[in-house]
Amino acid sequence: MANELVERLGQLEQSVRRAADLMARVRAERSQADAEKAELQKRVASQARELDELRARLGALEENQRELARLLEERKAILTQVEGILHELDSLELP
Repeated sequence: MANELVERLGQLEQSVRRAADLMARVRAERSQADAEKAELQKRVASQARELDELRARLGALEENQRELARLLEERKAILTQVEGILHELDSLELP
């Protein structure tokens, strides 16, 4: 009986050691996962800022494109007016 008790205590001790080792490993893995999570959160925040900047730049580029189109239309209208004036001047018979 004493032998059996010693054997069971030995098994219990091994189980406790395995549990302690497992807990240490889990803690280490959790610590590593927390560090990775923090790094990923930093990267996500950085990429979110970059995305916001790119969206702002895109908005500015789209505004520039609209302004360019407006200026090209204005130029076209002015050229048409100048051509009309030149045509009228050509049709006048000046001495």
